Amino acid sequence: MKRKLLKLVVFTLVFWIGGIAAAEPKIQWKAVEYSAQGVVMKGYLAYDENLSSKRPGVLVVHEWWGVNDEIRRRARMLAELGYTALALDMYGEGKEAAHPGDAGKFSSELMKNFDVAKARFLAAVDYLKQQPTVDPNRIAAIGYCFGGGVVLNMARQGADLKGVASFHGSLAAIKPAQPGGIRTKILVLNGADDKFVTSEQIEAFKQEMKSAGADFQFISYPGAIHSFTNPDADAYGKRFNIPLGYNADADKQSWDEMKKFLNTIFKK
Repeated sequence: MKRKLLKLVVFTLVFWIGGIAAAEPKIQWKAVEYSAQGVVMKGYLAYDENLSSKRPGVLVVHEWWGVNDEIRRRARMLAELGYTALALDMYGEGKEAAHPGDAGKFSSELMKNFDVAKARFLAAVDYLKQQPTVDPNRIAAIGYCFGGGVVLNMARQGADLKGVASFHGSLAAIKPAQPGGIRTKILVLNGADDKFVTSEQIEAFKQEMKSAGADFQFISYPGAIHSFTNPDADAYGKRFNIPLGYNADADKQSWDEMKKFLNTIFKK
């Protein structure tokens, strides 16, 4: 009896320790290249090597600064949650902006010619679907600032995604959503005191979504201003005298909302 009990204890201990080891994430990340309309796009891929099964893929669309350290960090954070994340390049050749003048030029050129932006976004979707760690039937996208505007406009244009989440993103429509035209769930995470997003724009967005019959959720965080998820926002704001600022509470709360959103849309 004692020997059987001892064997049971040993087996349980080994199983428990092995389970912990298996559960410990081992995040891999690398710079990647793919193409869109003949332009080389330079992104960043992150995933947990210790997960053996195919998992959902999440696109991460950068702020107007381009694919920088912050957006790469977000991709790794998503990998830690069990997703394969691709920080995609919207500007081409991995181009980054160090000044708001350049950032505004890069982003506005794409938004004015959204067919190019759409082609670049869809090229990233195709690339992510081809990854051996990804379930191609479970793809979502999140975006920050400029990137938030991109994912919302892709949703408006009928992108076949499980969901999109916008963090302090632009609400302006390239083409307003048509009734029944939105195929994906939408989460908008907004700074209530964002100087770049007016109450009129918020109301117009909500009415547009309701008229289109979209499944959407809009959350505003009191006291949060533009770029509230970016720890570098205070420095950018002071350097260039623009109303940007990091808000730790809103950052955490919005990330938690995104996690719940992804869990919901990826349920089989």
